[in-house]
Order: sequence, then structure tokens, then C-alpha cells
Amino acid sequence: MTLTTDEKYMLRALELAELGRGHVSPNPMVGCVIVHEDTIIGEGYHMKYGGPHAEPNAVNSVKEQKLLKEATVYVTLEPCAHYGKTPPCAILLAEKQVKKVVIAAVDSNPLVGGKGIKILQDTGIEVLTGILERPARRLNKRFFTSIEKKRPYVILKWAQTLDGFIARPNYDSKWISNSYSRQMVHKWRAEEDAIMVGTKTAHFDDPKLNVRDWQGEPPLRIVLDKQLTLDKNLHLFDQSIPTICYNLVKDETVNNLAYVKLKEHFGIEDILSDLHHRKVQSVIIEGGSYLLQKFIQSELWDEARVFTGNKTFKSGISAPKLKQIATEKYDIMGDCLEIFEKNESTSKNTTNG
Repeated sequence: MTLTTDEKYMLRALELAELGRGHVSPNPMVGCVIVHEDTIIGEGYHMKYGGPHAEPNAVNSVKEQKLLKEATVYVTLEPCAHYGKTPPCAILLAEKQVKKVVIAAVDSNPLVGGKGIKILQDTGIEVLTGILERPARRLNKRFFTSIEKKRPYVILKWAQTLDGFIARPNYDSKWISNSYSRQMVHKWRAEEDAIMVGTKTAHFDDPKLNVRDWQGEPPLRIVLDKQLTLDKNLHLFDQSIPTICYNLVKDETVNNLAYVKLKEHFGIEDILSDLHHRKVQSVIIEGGSYLLQKFIQSELWDEARVFTGNKTFKSGISAPKLKQIATEKYDIMGDCLEIFEKNESTSKNTTNG
């Protein structure tokens, strides 16, 4: 496949954007490349939430600023048009009087949504959109899910045996997957905003749900404990990491631990709506089987990552059931990793804002 000039530079901008993964949420990952006479003269990406966006980082990297007036700017997402933690990037590019701006995806955030493009066009800058739009939206699927569906991007994750069990009859699950697969899980944790388990997983596994064997920030920990029956000496309640305990008993916050009371007949959508209001853009559901199946039945999931190890239990807790075919398969040193993406044609996965 031969790339056009615009696609070539946008591909580089997407590569740069990816470097922000795990560091910029709830902002999107954005990359920017500045080109003059078919030569890259500036590059930048959004490195950290609250810090400069991709466009000013790229503009500031240009040694000969006078070249900007004859340059084309490639950016993976529409430049912002509102004042947040940083000034509007669209205004910056307009002030620099760049010749052309090529945008991969238009921002569906109502605060931007075409306003950045209008600022550029009103100052006479040529604007082209839709270059590598699909990979750009895929890169920021968490951001777009949050904006458009008013809920976090939901990733289901579990490990199962060859004969389809997620745990033994006594709920013990150590170890179905190998050490390489488990390291990959810690990498995933560092890339997502939150991680959730149900009451039985918290009780029987006593998980830490932090990041080990990998560099990165731990996700927000979430546990469901309707009647607050879990032992308060569990790792989840050690206040070492921000943690939410959804329950039916009380609202209370103690240091890093927040108890959030839900209505009596709550659904999965109520939890996701609350997380959305807390600006949580992605959550990994790590179990157990009952909680995972509730997300599947509610059709409130976007992706599933399923490890199948080489062990058999012969009896135990059955793994969740998906009716879809895996879109990707990988061999992780003997474990089989399957990736499932939800079929949007049957999607019901929106929540009330």
C-alpha cells in the first residue's frame, strides 16, 4: 500500500500521539508534525495531563519560526478551541499564521466540535480533515466513548483453563496464565484509568490491583460490596491507592478510600455513569465470572481480553460466555490471548448523562 504525502506525515503524528498513552487521561492522546517543503521541522505530542498540548510542543520545537507561515501542520485531533488547563491550540496556530492544517479526526467534544476548525478557517488557513481518521479514532477510542456514550470504555479481562473454568470449586484461580501473560496484565493496568472486581474476587483473591512488573501509575481501584461485608484488612482497603467501594449502605470518604452509596436496585449503567462523572475514561473488569457476565448481559462492554492457559480444572467456576468470534489471537509463550471487540450493530451501550 502506497501512502500519500498527507498520510505519511499523519502516520508519524499518530506514532507520536501513542507516546502519551497512560499519561494524559482524561485528555486524548494527540500528536503533531510540522512540515516545510517535504521536511519535518517540528514535532510534538501531549505528554502529560495538565501540560502543554501537542501543537505548542511541536511549534516550540521549530528552530526557524519564520518557516511556520509556509508550513503544513499535521495533527491527529482537531485543535482545541477552549481555555482549559492550557490556552486554545487553534488560536496558537492562527497566530502563527501557518499555511495549512491537516486533521485526522474532528473532536466530538461539544467544547470543540468544529470550533477549532472555524478559528483556523476564519484566519485564512486551509484546513483538510479525515486523513487516517479511522486509526485516529481507534487510538482515542476511550476519549470518544466517554464523549459520545457518556461512560467509560469497558475492557473485560479474564483467564480461563482449557476446559473453560475461571477458578476451582473453592474459588482459587492461581495460576491459570503464565508469568508473561501476567506481566502483560500489569502493562494494561498502567494504561487504563480504573480496574474493577466484585465481592467474591476481593474476598477469595485479596488482590492488590496495583502495577507491578511494569512502569506506570496504578489505576483507580473499584470494588463492589453491597452490604460492606468484606474484611477491612484486605489489600483493597489499605488506602495506598485511590479506591472506590460501591455499596448500598453509606457515603463516606477516608483518605484514599471512598464509599459510594448506590440506589437499591442499581444497574451496571449506574456505576458507569458515576465513573463518567468522575472523568474515568476506561475501566478493566477483572472479575469474577458473575460480574463479567453482568457486563456482557447488559451489553455494556467494548472489548474483551481472554487468556486461555494450558491447564485443566475439570470442575469449578465457569468462565463467562461471549457469543462473538475473536478479532485477534496471540501466542503468549504458550498461553492463547484472544481479543474480542463488541459488535456495534447490536449495541445498547449508552447511558444517561
